Amino acid sequence: MTKEKVEIVKENTSTYGLNATLGVIGLPKSTWYYWKNVRKTPEERYAPLKEPLLDLVREHPSYGYRRVQPELNARGYPVGEWRTRRGLQMWDLSLHRAVKAPKPSMPRQILSKKGLNLVHDLEGISPFDVLVTDFTEVRYDNGSKKAYFMPLLDQCTKWVIGWSVGRHRDTQTAKEALTMTERGLDEMGLCLEDRIVHHDQDPVYTGYRWLYQLLVKAKARVSYSENGARGNTVMESFFGRFKTENESLFCEARNIWELRRIIGQQVDYHNCRRRHSALGYLPPKEVLRKEGILPETAVDLAVLST
Repeated sequence: MTKEKVEIVKENTSTYGLNATLGVIGLPKSTWYYWKNVRKTPEERYAPLKEPLLDLVREHPSYGYRRVQPELNARGYPVGEWRTRRGLQMWDLSLHRAVKAPKPSMPRQILSKKGLNLVHDLEGISPFDVLVTDFTEVRYDNGSKKAYFMPLLDQCTKWVIGWSVGRHRDTQTAKEALTMTERGLDEMGLCLEDRIVHHDQDPVYTGYRWLYQLLVKAKARVSYSENGARGNTVMESFFGRFKTENESLFCEARNIWELRRIIGQQVDYHNCRRRHSALGYLPPKEVLRKEGILPETAVDLAVLST
């Protein structure tokens, strides 16, 4: 009986007004609102949210309910956390919100099947036959800011032939280090052709721009660690010492230009004055002099880069 009265009120409210219709029918206003709002199916109650939610998750597919809720509010749909979560569940929007991983690049597909570690168990290498590299995070300005340092290190003599510092771990930073490396080799009458550059499988190092610079333009060979840092121990050992010994100096840098200057000075110290146990407690510069590789007139690239 109540349901029929509710239907009569729905049909006549626009003509006679809600209060008049309820009075004639004898239906309490509280009962009317109960049937009007609560007795709806969940789909009916949440229907006004469906299109806004669909638009929102298409625009922001990675958003969870914590970000969806304030975005709905900003778009004129004031809802609470529970209604937001219920709406996302009701229309299976979690399926739409799943962010699919991009298809692996061709180099990554090859690496996943075959691997490409050219320095595994490599013995009897000469200076600059193998250059190792990687990115590492460097904190500065009392640890409140971070930058990324990428050196290219000769595995044989521990000489840092090129390096760069950037705000991002990206191809541009990597190319700057590579350019400096080519300049350094040119000072010694050498080039990158047929030399091995070994690194991990960072997206930068498996990207087409980096591989074009190395394989096509420089005609070098590329090598990849198959187990992360454990496959690039020379580089990780360098990072461990370099960052530990210079951490306080990095913290004194107030901006990235000061950081670059400090890193340049410490790279110069590493190359020219620091004694290395692996080299019989000689600095890399002295080893290269004895090998007749580093000319007396060689330009100090660490200073030039700053």
